[in-house]
Amino acid sequence: MATGERIRFFRNRRGMTMKYLGQAVGFPENSADVRISQYESETRVPKEDMTESLAWALDVSPEAISVPDIDSYIGLMHTLFTLEDRYGLTIEEQEGDFSFHIDPTQGIFAKNIHSMLKAWAEQATKLKAGEITKDEYDRWRYRYPEFDTTRHWIKTIPKSISDEFVKEFRKKHPKR
Repeated sequence: MATGERIRFFRNRRGMTMKYLGQAVGFPENSADVRISQYESETRVPKEDMTESLAWALDVSPEAISVPDIDSYIGLMHTLFTLEDRYGLTIEEQEGDFSFHIDPTQGIFAKNIHSMLKAWAEQATKLKAGEITKDEYDRWRYRYPEFDTTRHWIKTIPKSISDEFVKEFRKKHPKR
C-alpha cells in the first residue's frame, strides 16, 4: 500500500472522517477534509512533520504510514530482493510451499531483523492461542516498536523538533 492508502486504511479503522482527521492535525475546518483527501488520493504527499502528526492522530507509528510502495507484484518482488541484499533474507521451497528465512549469523543487520521477526512471531502465536485479542495484536503491529518488550528501544524526539532546538541554541550561543 502506498502512503495515501495507509492513511485511509488507518482513518477508516479508527472510524474518523477526513474532516475530523484534518482538524486533528491542525488544518482549518473549511479545508480539513480537502487536505486529507489530497493525501489519500496521493495528489499531495505529506512531509515528515505532517506524517508524524497524522501518525499521532491515528495512534500508529509514522513508519506504519510510510511503508515501501508494494502496490504491484513487481514492486513487492524488488522489495523482497532489497531485503535479501540488506538483511540476508532467503527463500526456501518445501513441498510446494515457500517460506522466508533470516540467518542471524550473517551480520548485525540479519541478527537485528531476526530478533524483530521473532518478536512478531511471538505476538502472532499469542493471537492464535487466544492470549491476546486481534485489537491488541494490531496495536502491537501498528505502533511497533513501542510495545515490543523483547528489545530495548530508545525513543527520540522528531527531527523537526530537534532542528528547532539546534536553531535556538545557535541563536543564544553563536560562537559554538
